[in-house]
Amino acid sequence: MEWTREERYRRLEDVTQEAYQKLLEQVAKSPYRQKFHIQPKTGLLNDPNGFSYYKGRYHLFYQWFPLGPVHGVKYWYHVSSEDLLNWKDEGVALKPDSFYDSHGVFSGSGLVVEDELHLFYTGNTRTADWIRIPYQCHAVMDQSGNIKKAKFPLISDSPSGFTDNFRDPKVIEYQGQYICLIGSETTDNRGKIVYYKSENLVDWEYQGTIDTADYSNAGYMWECPDYFEQNGQGVLLFSPQGMSAEGEKYRNIFQSGYLMGNPIDFSTGQFHHNKFKELDRGFDFYAPQTMQDHLGRRLLVGWLGLPGVDCVTDAYGWAHCLTLPRELVVEKSHLYQRPVKELEGLRKSHRHFVGDLNDETFSFSETSRTYELQLSLTLDELEYFALALREGDGEKVVFSYDSSKARLQLDLSNAGETVTAEYGRTRSCEFQADSLDIHLFLDESSLEIFINDGFEVFTSRIFSKKDANGLQLTSKGKTSYELDLWEI
Repeated sequence: MEWTREERYRRLEDVTQEAYQKLLEQVAKSPYRQKFHIQPKTGLLNDPNGFSYYKGRYHLFYQWFPLGPVHGVKYWYHVSSEDLLNWKDEGVALKPDSFYDSHGVFSGSGLVVEDELHLFYTGNTRTADWIRIPYQCHAVMDQSGNIKKAKFPLISDSPSGFTDNFRDPKVIEYQGQYICLIGSETTDNRGKIVYYKSENLVDWEYQGTIDTADYSNAGYMWECPDYFEQNGQGVLLFSPQGMSAEGEKYRNIFQSGYLMGNPIDFSTGQFHHNKFKELDRGFDFYAPQTMQDHLGRRLLVGWLGLPGVDCVTDAYGWAHCLTLPRELVVEKSHLYQRPVKELEGLRKSHRHFVGDLNDETFSFSETSRTYELQLSLTLDELEYFALALREGDGEKVVFSYDSSKARLQLDLSNAGETVTAEYGRTRSCEFQADSLDIHLFLDESSLEIFINDGFEVFTSRIFSKKDANGLQLTSKGKTSYELDLWEI
């Protein structure tokens, strides 16, 4: 269905309890509801926000339009956890109820300072002529979970030389001062990261842009900036819109990735860095946000979805979810993403297999619908290998390795329903290594694959039939394998 502007900007508060109950019932009929991922109870979930550790709990917020699977007026929804496994529903955290966020509480970040959790976000507003004015806003959550918005925005509108695509403040504490990174589009349609400085989190001084190398294919808008330093390297994450596909790279409608190099000099904005790298090789990954927890780990959660495309679950009144939490580790100028150790707490029944394959297929007689899988393979005599998931009734998801092409590939050509076939049904990347270790999590409608301890990651939504649950290993050439399978 086509949503009108009026429908997209209708508030949850304006809907009767009876009407909302019908939407809840519609969502409950969906065959694709997740078992262990954060998902919206109704409507559309998108960017993770305010990811932080405060008073013994992880706090995670996300943008939410409650009334349908479209981008309408946004709220921040709040969940919290002690262990990154069991998430408590904390309800709506921020509503679009003030003059500077009247048309949506857009993305932002969280920072713990002096026993309070400070939340920073973009307030989306529209004039009577539908002209957008962005505001960078501030709220504070106390130890009791009460959130109070500041009366006035911290930063009004965008500076000269930038369009109204000016959003997603990431505030960090850096060498005794506060830095605010903001995603932006210049008036000549180039993506840039703008930054401000403050001594008190209230008064912000514009500094200019982070001095990144100019690329011919850098996109027109850089969303959701994030920055951290680890092992002597500075890592700048962002989600560029408008990049053109280059071979097997940048195949989705929009991308997410990072620049890594010497730490940013925030006195000048200078950043000497390597080439842009995609964070994820799959079909559905966007707008990641990171934080450092009390254990010193750098953790990431991303949006398991993309803007600008429909979702199979739209028909049931909801769309999208968040990725599982990942730990980020910088090694040899590369950013590894590893599922957090706490996820082992999801494991139930366990099966272990060891064997050899030589030009043959091995099928598992039974698999559960949702599980964690770890598979190690030798590559010395292996020409080709395929792991088929959700196999049956004419459907299957195929993840493969081809030694002659030095490629990994995820093939969803026969994986069930899709609404994004125009962007292709395969994703691949170069892969050269002495061994192949596959670690994956399969939920009802998502797949996250971590290769060789998180060197590469493939994240995708999948929408397969209920009776398509087969699991197969196929080889051309010889390999020895060891496989662990845990039901979730």
